[in-house]
Amino acid sequence: MVDYSRFGAIIIGDEILSGKRQDKHLPNLIEQLDKRGLELAWVRLVGDDADLLRQTLRETFAGSVPAFSFGGIGATPDDRTRQCAAEAAGVELAFHQEGLAELDAQFGAEVTPQRRRLVEFPVGAELIPNPVNRVPGFSFRQHHFVPGFPSMAWPMIEWVLDQKYARHHAPGGRVERMITLFDARESQIIPLMEDFVARYPALRMSCLPHADASRFQLELGLRGEPRLVAEALAALTKSVERLGFQWQPVEA
Repeated sequence: MVDYSRFGAIIIGDEILSGKRQDKHLPNLIEQLDKRGLELAWVRLVGDDADLLRQTLRETFAGSVPAFSFGGIGATPDDRTRQCAAEAAGVELAFHQEGLAELDAQFGAEVTPQRRRLVEFPVGAELIPNPVNRVPGFSFRQHHFVPGFPSMAWPMIEWVLDQKYARHHAPGGRVERMITLFDARESQIIPLMEDFVARYPALRMSCLPHADASRFQLELGLRGEPRLVAEALAALTKSVERLGFQWQPVEA
């Protein structure tokens, strides 16, 4: 069963793994999901190696959440995402007729055979419109493939989220609240955390330690439905006080 409240991300390119370029997609995707009451479930960084990309897509096609894939859908030899998606799904590549019409409208007589490759998608794919240059991305098997260029990819992501998943939006449906504990180590609060994980299985609990020369600090976080977070946070602060720790809320 597909979980439409959570999404995956596949970020593709040797230039990311080599450090030549820094990924900018992940923070934007998290922001776009969060304001719609959705969240990121996982992320994979993959180079341009075809075998590894095929294996990655086989695994994520079989997963339980939709996913966005960034990069590798151009026409140069190192752009292998379209081909690997088809091979991972066991289908053929074919020219998308609506995609060809978009290319004709944008480039006219300048639509070369190389440009035609840009709309050679796995059979059954649907177009994702590109507001920048009309060269579309594509949706296939609950995956949404967009270019590596942020100026193109980000509005295309928003279009997908608002056109295909609008009924699953839940703005404000998830919140995260955090408190800072002073002079506390993780080992001292593990029993407390285990108790809260058992008492509130619908929430996600996090623990982020910090240490400097003067003192230890822990940030404890609760994420989930607002009413339940408020209830659990009230109980958490009382438990922290009973253990003798000072605390303060972390401002959003």
